[in-house]
Amino acid sequence: MNDLAGEDPYHELSGLRRDMLRFAELQLRDVAAAEDAVQDAMVAAMARISTFEGRAQISTWLFAILKNKIIDILRARSRFVPLEIDVDDIPEDTFDGLFDDRGHWAKHERPAAWGDPVDALSRQQFWVVFQACLDRLPVNTARVFMMREFLGLGVDEVVAQLGISKTNCGVILHRARMTLRVCLQTRWFDTKEPTC
Repeated sequence: MNDLAGEDPYHELSGLRRDMLRFAELQLRDVAAAEDAVQDAMVAAMARISTFEGRAQISTWLFAILKNKIIDILRARSRFVPLEIDVDDIPEDTFDGLFDDRGHWAKHERPAAWGDPVDALSRQQFWVVFQACLDRLPVNTARVFMMREFLGLGVDEVVAQLGISKTNCGVILHRARMTLRVCLQTRWFDTKEPTC
């Protein structure tokens, strides 16, 4: 067990509530369901706080609990209203110049070396910049990306939940990843001072 280095875990848990609620609302598209999911996650965390071993940040642990609550809600819904997803305003050929005919990075378009990714990802400021980049994605694009990459839902499950085609899902995921890559490159990896 970990005493959280003398910090008040209850204060830290309540401080994360706003971010948890925003994330849950993005995924569930229902304020009441999002509030329920966050409340359930907070209650579960409070009940298990004595078992928190400190192998991860408390925010990571709490978001893992919330993620499982959201997945349970998504899977429990018997009917899903098809969602009209506008792929967004980025033209399809926007990223074509970045690659050669074989689909490899063009010589002068390769991303700059990002250094040690584990070290970069561990820095708290990186996540602030990542969140700012994620917030710039169109809401529906961000939702598809987070369902696939954060919640870990398979493509079949994402398309079934949202009523979109696999092709549309693939296009949305590709554009989300490329947009996040460009945003992170310019706002984190190419700058000495992170910008949001």
